[in-house]
Amino acid sequence: MASYSQKTYAQRGKEHAHPLVKELFAIMERKQSNLSLAADVSTKAELLALADTVGPYICVLKTHIDVVSDFDADLVERLQELAAKHDFLIFEDRKFADIGNTVKLQYGGGIYRIADWAHITNCHVIPGEGIIQGLAEVGKPKGRGLLLLAEMSSAGMLATGAYTDKNVEMAIANDFVIGFIGSRRFTEERDLITMTPGVGLHASGDALGQQYRTPTKIITENGSDIIIVGRGIYGPGKDAAAEAQRYREAGWTAYLNRLGPK
Repeated sequence: MASYSQKTYAQRGKEHAHPLVKELFAIMERKQSNLSLAADVSTKAELLALADTVGPYICVLKTHIDVVSDFDADLVERLQELAAKHDFLIFEDRKFADIGNTVKLQYGGGIYRIADWAHITNCHVIPGEGIIQGLAEVGKPKGRGLLLLAEMSSAGMLATGAYTDKNVEMAIANDFVIGFIGSRRFTEERDLITMTPGVGLHASGDALGQQYRTPTKIITENGSDIIIVGRGIYGPGKDAAAEAQRYREAGWTAYLNRLGPK
């Protein structure tokens, strides 16, 4: 059987059992985009403006909703409208890390009610498999999907070796899990997507330990599926729409190069 990374997104979507992943791959094919925007801004106005500007070029908008200082229910409603307008999914990068009962409350309730509007969220599996089960009880009836943090993009990260292997084992066993945060394809036992943060057009880093890898390294060589880009698109002095187009083109070219000549 061909590696999943050698199949087109369209073929994988057609064969996939999870409706949300089918939708994601369909969006990626329609928009010829494997780009996710990491929208780490601190006000409602900034988040909505950025999502509207970059929305046409992305397949997933990744949020950290708890850094938005003036969060309200209207923000969620307007984000959902932008997702429909520009044809992207919303991924709340919550990184849940507590026991199953607690994450159920955090995911389904509280101020943010994440499960009501975020198509995708993620978690650490440090507490054990109960965290997946707790999140699934809330998200599965709503058609949501979960990513496991198999790796991170910061220097000195501890998510390596046996811990990463345990993430893969849990993902294969739980159908609420649709994939991973990580730098590569992790398994051929199930078609589990990989979204990769820390991607730049030039390999580099920042003062806080973030390490940047190129789309060619991540998509073509490592077999990841979606690149996550933040400050490379909307940093100081940048034209966010133009930069998003550059990253979309670079990510898609890397994907086509992975598939090889037809």
